[in-house]
Amino acid sequence: MSETLANTAAGADGRTPHQDLHSEEGALRGEHPGRSRNPVIKVADLAWLEFEKPDLDRAEVFARDFGFGIAARTPHALWLRGTLAGSPCVVIRRGRTSRFIGPAFRAAERADLERLARATGMSVRHADVPGGGRTVDLLDPSGFPVRVVHCGEELPALPEQRPLLLNFGTDHRRTNATQRPPREPSRIQRLGHVVLETRVFGQALDWYLDTLGMIVSDFLFLDGQRDRGPTMAFIRCDQGSLAVDHHTLAMHLGPGTGYVHSAYQVTDLDAIAVGGEYLAERGYQRSWGIGRHIQGSQLFDYWRDPDRFMLEHFADGDLFSRDIEPGWAPMSTSGLAQWGPPATRDFLGTSPSPQRVHDVIQALRGDNEMDAARLVGLLRAMHS
Repeated sequence: MSETLANTAAGADGRTPHQDLHSEEGALRGEHPGRSRNPVIKVADLAWLEFEKPDLDRAEVFARDFGFGIAARTPHALWLRGTLAGSPCVVIRRGRTSRFIGPAFRAAERADLERLARATGMSVRHADVPGGGRTVDLLDPSGFPVRVVHCGEELPALPEQRPLLLNFGTDHRRTNATQRPPREPSRIQRLGHVVLETRVFGQALDWYLDTLGMIVSDFLFLDGQRDRGPTMAFIRCDQGSLAVDHHTLAMHLGPGTGYVHSAYQVTDLDAIAVGGEYLAERGYQRSWGIGRHIQGSQLFDYWRDPDRFMLEHFADGDLFSRDIEPGWAPMSTSGLAQWGPPATRDFLGTSPSPQRVHDVIQALRGDNEMDAARLVGLLRAMHS
């Protein structure tokens, strides 16, 4: 099990060091340390996300407009990719309804699959992915199918959108030349992270730390309820001294269980902005942006696809190595961005709907971590 007490590095004031790099404070004595003492394996990265949709043709049109490349297309599946070498980053399978299935994480070594299979009582089987590979299929405490994969063959790199050469004050790198980036899709480089909502936040958090060896970059807590533990975690992979994305997975407590959004890296702010103009011209809905986040520091721009799934273009995110410990901060809408327009009701999911009312009723009646105090705290955070 994950440790429930902060590690012995806590100082006399009860706080753990986190180098003041990403939050005003670290953990208090006795709070969740954000990592497991002895995880089963340590996944290396998020490999891809799996969806089902009834109309693959419409899905492909949006994918190209958003900036994905097409890795493979069959009558029953569409594999999307970025420009960087590696595995595809999204698979969309033909299904009766539009729904998120679950994430697939990349094992660092083939032997990790055998170790994980033994520990969980599951089996290693063939992975249906271009280039072949092997997978162990699991179920997390929220009910999401989670795959851990080791791919047999990587896709080669594709041409990049080159960053623009910028002038800074007296540092003149560009002279006798103009900047006119073409109005075209943002060229996706790779999958960055996925955000999930769950009614069993604590159980799910410990499962990802204990089973997949992930570690927490930042915790958020509800105002006046810090003693009850965090309600959101930004979680990264543990690759030791190698600095990796601030978060590969983010989870937050809520009345529902499901996909919130996924994020895809592009070259720079110009790629975000021009790609956004391209999407707007084609009638797609911007959910929120452009701005810069606080946790993770990414430049962001959020969009809805034709099936109402939220996707993010991002650039310039934080990279942390293993020695950076979790930051702690209160959960609030104003804390979502350093600059940018106010977060929209669409992004926050606060627009009332029959499904949301049903989720709240079910959560309050069910055996989970949601109760009236948590619900009130979440509502206050959305308006603070």
